[in-house]
Amino acid sequence: MLESSKMTELGFSQYESSCYMALVAHHPSNGSQLSKLSGIARSRIYDVLNTLSRKGLVFEIEQGKYVPLPPQELQKRLKSQFDTNIHGFGAELEAISTVTEYEYILTLKGHNKVMQKAIEIINHAEKELYIRLFPHCGKSLAPHINKAAARGVGIRYVCMGPMPHNFEIQIEHPDSQDLIQKIGGESVDIIADKAEALIGMFETGKEDLSPFIWTRNKWFVIGNRDSLRHDFYHYFLNKTYDKNESLTDAEKQVYEFIKGDE
Repeated sequence: MLESSKMTELGFSQYESSCYMALVAHHPSNGSQLSKLSGIARSRIYDVLNTLSRKGLVFEIEQGKYVPLPPQELQKRLKSQFDTNIHGFGAELEAISTVTEYEYILTLKGHNKVMQKAIEIINHAEKELYIRLFPHCGKSLAPHINKAAARGVGIRYVCMGPMPHNFEIQIEHPDSQDLIQKIGGESVDIIADKAEALIGMFETGKEDLSPFIWTRNKWFVIGNRDSLRHDFYHYFLNKTYDKNESLTDAEKQVYEFIKGDE
């Protein structure tokens, strides 16, 4: 049986999903052929086809022969329906919401959940992202960070190890070589638009058990944003005082930017 877990997640029954997928793979087809391709009993296949026909997902082009709605058109239709439903749902929530003084600080656990939240925050950023990442997570999130930069989001990046220098406001933490051993894992810090923060550390060997904090609490967000800004100052002080080296013109521009970016 041809299956599509994604179609069932979008609200279609297993039979509808299997029938549509079979028809996309082999069309035009009749009911008997679709029964074999989809694994749906012949006694049920025509009921499923009738349901899909009413929904506009399949079409009978001649007596007993069916073709599917082109997949691209189905995607467009589903996206349009989803956008409409989300807009309506948002309006309903807005209508019943009450003003609250509470600003929640929530705990997330599980590597996949944390990374998915990180992607969500990056994808919805509008003005700026302060980011502090180790190379492993940095590589995973790079496509999303690059897309954010491409749509005009300002990236302020503290690299906790050697990473490609893709952004104007970017430095490598002076102690990056020893940090994982010192702190016991790989930290993730993402602050978006001075409004949202994801903070925590994947403890070595306990990545799925490590707690992370996600919040829109104003003071928590501001405090952690300043923490990332201070890492830039750490870089400048380390280079000028510990290494007795001069800042390059590019580094001087970064310094002036960070100093004024309050």
